[in-house]
Amino acid sequence: MKAVRIHEYGGPEVLTYEDAPRPAPREGELLVRVHAAGVNPADWQIRSGKRSRLTGPFSLIPGFDVSGVVEATGRGVDRFKAGDAVYGMLSLGKGGAYAEYVAGTAENFAQKPRSLGHVEAAAMPVAALTAWQALFDAAGLSAGQTVLIHAAAGGVGHIAVQLSKWKGAHVIGTASGRNASFLRGIGADQVVDYTTTRLEEVVAGVDVVLDCVPRDVDAATDAAAEQTLERSRRVLRKNGVLVSICAGPSPESAGSGVTEMYVLAQSNGPQLAEIARLVDGGHVKPTVNTVLPLRQARRAHELSQEGHTRGKIVLRVV
Repeated sequence: MKAVRIHEYGGPEVLTYEDAPRPAPREGELLVRVHAAGVNPADWQIRSGKRSRLTGPFSLIPGFDVSGVVEATGRGVDRFKAGDAVYGMLSLGKGGAYAEYVAGTAENFAQKPRSLGHVEAAAMPVAALTAWQALFDAAGLSAGQTVLIHAAAGGVGHIAVQLSKWKGAHVIGTASGRNASFLRGIGADQVVDYTTTRLEEVVAGVDVVLDCVPRDVDAATDAAAEQTLERSRRVLRKNGVLVSICAGPSPESAGSGVTEMYVLAQSNGPQLAEIARLVDGGHVKPTVNTVLPLRQARRAHELSQEGHTRGKIVLRVV
């Protein structure tokens, strides 16, 4: 099969489009013919060696977001059959989405939303699971509460806006001014232009903050992200919750009356099935900013690292 692999850590240039062995499904796994693969910041953080490093010679296929069709099933799989259209988040530490075929744990997949094509479906798993687990599992967001979502127009952020609105929350999003009308169109009640407005001057009494501002881009970006968190603490009500998908809790948060936590999304087929129902019910729709062929994964990583993409970047495999 064709795949994009890395054999060393580095910049986008280490991504190589080449022949690779086609996997076979083991017990409890699906073999999926990949139609599209989503691109996430975690992909280039792993590629650069910022997240973890393998020792010695290696061949690693990046990517966790996948949408495709079941080619075959391993022993013990009874929820799926060959020909099923599925989407899923591949196991952390394994990846493998940037390829024509991938073998993955069946429990990490769900039937693809009927209303989405494979490109749109591939934009969903990581972003939607991250938003779901941060907002509902970690923060316990409920109807009538106010949630503040940073980087609200990004991959996770724009899904979080829609999930929060579905839950019945009052939604505030931060973004650049060019994304204001987009965010209002998907359900944001208030949009704060972080380039012109000090957050604490226009926002107060927030129950939940979701921090989706990317880290590890450059020193200036990281410093701005930390300043955003500090301002977020000022607008939270007592006993509020600050959830970051990009950074761990700050030591300064101890004794502040605010609960801070870090959430790393985990694969979860049942949650993806529930999210598919919301998509098909018209409550959530992904925005795909850029679609590139698999062989142009380097360009996809360059765009992702720039950090200003609205919605998601997707690699088309078929």
